[in-house]
Amino acid sequence: MASELILVIDDSPTIVKVVELVLSKAGYRIQTAMDGETGIALAKQYKPNLILLDFVMPRMNGFQVCKELSQDPELRSIPVVLMSAKGEQVGERFVKVMGIVDYITKPFSPEAITAVVTHALEKYRDNEDPTAVPVISPTAAPEELQEGADREQQVWREALSKMRGTIARAVASQFMSLPEVSKVASDPQFWVENVKQTLSNSFLDACIGELRTTVPDLMSGEVALSGNLSVIPTGEVFTILSNQKQSGILTLSKSAAKVDVYFRGGQVVMASAAGISEEYLLGRYIIELDLMTKEELDEFIASLPPRSHLLGLQLVKSGRLTLEQVKTAMARQTREICYELLTWHNGKFMFVATKDLPAIAEEAGLDLPVDAILLEGFRRVDDWHLIEKEIDDFDVVLLRNDDAINQVGRQRLVREEVTVLELVNGRNTVRDIIRQSRMSSFDVTKLLYRLLSAKLIRKKVSPVAV
Repeated sequence: MASELILVIDDSPTIVKVVELVLSKAGYRIQTAMDGETGIALAKQYKPNLILLDFVMPRMNGFQVCKELSQDPELRSIPVVLMSAKGEQVGERFVKVMGIVDYITKPFSPEAITAVVTHALEKYRDNEDPTAVPVISPTAAPEELQEGADREQQVWREALSKMRGTIARAVASQFMSLPEVSKVASDPQFWVENVKQTLSNSFLDACIGELRTTVPDLMSGEVALSGNLSVIPTGEVFTILSNQKQSGILTLSKSAAKVDVYFRGGQVVMASAAGISEEYLLGRYIIELDLMTKEELDEFIASLPPRSHLLGLQLVKSGRLTLEQVKTAMARQTREICYELLTWHNGKFMFVATKDLPAIAEEAGLDLPVDAILLEGFRRVDDWHLIEKEIDDFDVVLLRNDDAINQVGRQRLVREEVTVLELVNGRNTVRDIIRQSRMSSFDVTKLLYRLLSAKLIRKKVSPVAV
């Protein structure tokens, strides 16, 4: 019964958001609570068909919540599924105790949580009271997502303003190369020829190319959504496009950074970025996947003609990599870019609905499920919050604790830990380590956090000025 109500009790906003996203898409209605006391109050109010309960919560943990539920005659029959980062140890001890009918280990996949919920509901559906769950009206869409002529006109006005500015800057930069006024008087024809050359087809092509990176191609489709990421977060925008099975181009911008995410049927087919960290370049993922060595890739890039674009296409054309190998690297690149977008707390977004995607996006055809991207992305956001408590400055310098390292033994460290540890030399900042390791900032800081927690490295203390 797709209309059944699930109550999710978890103090992690990430878990709540992900579970709500996945189960809502499966057709269930969702109520959420961030602590046990609120969860019990909502259970009394709505009488849900199932409760998804986090085991480790402040003030009132999962066991205490179950105890409260079991002592209430109206709530004791509601099945409870326990969610825990220590699923096997916690789950096996409490299944079939005080209403707990199953458990699931974090992190879990969208398919896993849906399967557990479906199984639990099917098993206990015979005990359902059809009058217990009130009808909850759907939440109204945010004002920022309302379509209308006024918004579309505003988008056009902004786009035209950008066009004028872009063309003016391009023209001004080109005219800087024209001869000085003194030469104009002595040879007017020479100046005229220079003007013709400046405004040649190549210049017009350059203008058009710049416009395509500055202004969304509004002629190719309909501006369906636009707004501010501080009001509607990236994850919610992705969810809307996925649930509505939209096709088109989502453009997100913040300061000098601009990212295009291409959707087809609600799935991500590719992402491209400009103005963000070099760690998101395709070459990094080609090296990480052992498709080419750094030296081989550098040599290939050096052999390309000037202004060559689309590294992946060049690699396929040259026969150095197969299309499938490039698509594998592009899939990892696209996921990493999307994970980065989930950390953007401000900026703007615009979605242009169109079935005609650029040829490179059509050919990439990665078709990555949004649910899986959000699940991993939100998990990383949670990890970032933890990491930032220790590493809140990428300009801090780190030192090795050689005595502790010798005591632990390098052979007990994984390859990535050794790689990062070798770059901790008392001079490199965290930023330097990220750049030299050719790994993502998330992976490097996570490893550094682990090494800091194990006391194998420490922060270098700046001398205090006297």
